[in-house]
Amino acid sequence: MKPILFISDLHLCVSRPHINRVFFTFMERIATKAQALYVLGDLFEYWAGDDDLDDSFNAQVISAFRSLTENKVALCIMHGNRDFLMGEAFARACNAQLVPDPSLIDLYGTPTLLMHGDTLCTEDTAYQTFRAQVRNPAWQKTFLAQPLAERKVAIEKVRTQSEQEKGQKSEAIMDVAPASVEKILREYHYPRLIHGHTHRPAKHLHQLDGKTCERWVLSDWYKHGEYLRCDESGCGAIKL
Repeated sequence: MKPILFISDLHLCVSRPHINRVFFTFMERIATKAQALYVLGDLFEYWAGDDDLDDSFNAQVISAFRSLTENKVALCIMHGNRDFLMGEAFARACNAQLVPDPSLIDLYGTPTLLMHGDTLCTEDTAYQTFRAQVRNPAWQKTFLAQPLAERKVAIEKVRTQSEQEKGQKSEAIMDVAPASVEKILREYHYPRLIHGHTHRPAKHLHQLDGKTCERWVLSDWYKHGEYLRCDESGCGAIKL
């Protein structure tokens, strides 16, 4: 049986041509051999709205995804904190399914919970307040009513401010909160957990209520590409 692949935090944009090349090569040579590809958030550096589908770079990414699905590979995409404005028009263009965060799937017989990961960083209260604001449907409707160019300027300002604030936050605050991880594992009856967001790729084993839960943290794609490959024998991270 073909494997299922997981990626996140690619942060694709025109200013990072090396990683863009890595992504397109991955799509052509590796993802086409999979049963399914899951993108667990932050595919793009940012997404200003589905009226930006015709942007030349965005169109290249969409074309790569559509080619993948034409090769009978299922494509599932989850919102991240950078691209939560991706909508149904984007999904249709890619021939992808937008999946909720979190999503519980059966991964070769093992219940596996998929998340972007930002909702686990509960000690970063300032971020969680911001997240709640921008995920509000009324806020999104008002924001998307603005001209595309104005939205992009506003997003760039938020990104700059966010980078400045990160320098003032401790590393622990920006990581997942152990109590939040344990809570979600209990809520979903001790599954395997796969998520991104923190840019701290690793495999963790959580001993919880007499159960052992595997947690995979996906890599970001700033220095190199990396994907998680899962099949009947288990999961393993592979660098590109």
